[in-house]
Amino acid sequence: MTVAWVFPGQGSQVVGMGRELYERYPAARAVFEDADCLLGFKLTTLCFEGPADLLTQTENAQPALLTVSAALLAVMGACTHTALPRPVLLAGHSLGEFSALYAAGALDFPTALRLVRRRGELMAAAHEGSMAAVLGLPLDQLTSVCNEASAQGPVVIANENAPGQVVISGATAAVMLAGDLAKRAGAKRVLPLQVSAAFHSPLMHAAACELATVIRSATIRPAHPLVVGNVHATPLCEPEALRAELIAQVTAPVRWIASVEYMQAQGIDTVVEIGPGNVLTGLIKRIVPGFTLHNVADGAAIEKLCARV
Repeated sequence: MTVAWVFPGQGSQVVGMGRELYERYPAARAVFEDADCLLGFKLTTLCFEGPADLLTQTENAQPALLTVSAALLAVMGACTHTALPRPVLLAGHSLGEFSALYAAGALDFPTALRLVRRRGELMAAAHEGSMAAVLGLPLDQLTSVCNEASAQGPVVIANENAPGQVVISGATAAVMLAGDLAKRAGAKRVLPLQVSAAFHSPLMHAAACELATVIRSATIRPAHPLVVGNVHATPLCEPEALRAELIAQVTAPVRWIASVEYMQAQGIDTVVEIGPGNVLTGLIKRIVPGFTLHNVADGAAIEKLCARV
């Protein structure tokens, strides 16, 4: 096996995530307790009991997802009865990139948690614009649609998730016009997303500038293994390149299709999604149908993966 690990982003959170890890594994419990202490509130209670609307808030969902992924990594690292195959590449979808950098040793847990909490706060404070998922229209056509709709304001490709599944983001009037134009061009569906602002668009510029101040002062080490970045779908290692990536990805599109295709070109044949849900697994199936895929969302999944290897 030639393995990559990938980490989900916002939207994968669910009430109850991580509870089984906390109850069964001391290594995971330590991660959750560290998070509670570092944040100054009971993130564990929010993850395990909700309420869902509070967990879904951007400033809470982002540190919660990072913490669950970190707890899963702690349990995987504590598996002494077998040697799990080590990844040769890592990647994360938007927020998930911070989890990937933690797994790569570029960020320690307190730094990663502090950064994603601040990132979430800044993104939550941005109330301008909207987003929509466009299904069934090729990326080049949708790009042309966005260019045409930009007469109503900025609207751009935000998430290149999978063939025929792309998210657009920008000024609300422009997003609505782009959706109408996309349907006329043959899109199967246009689905408005329940988000507070136009993430991964130029309207997040102010948030990116404020986050840049925090990121520039954070301790970042070289990433080993390399992390495939969202912005350019290329491998990143050195701290300054990682800083630039984390700042740019707030306004830049998530190039997930190109990231997965890069993994394939590097000989990856097995991908393990580490975190709640299976969103990335579903997307990867559509991008590279031949990959062997595993989901690691709880202790049972870790034990199953260990048994296979």
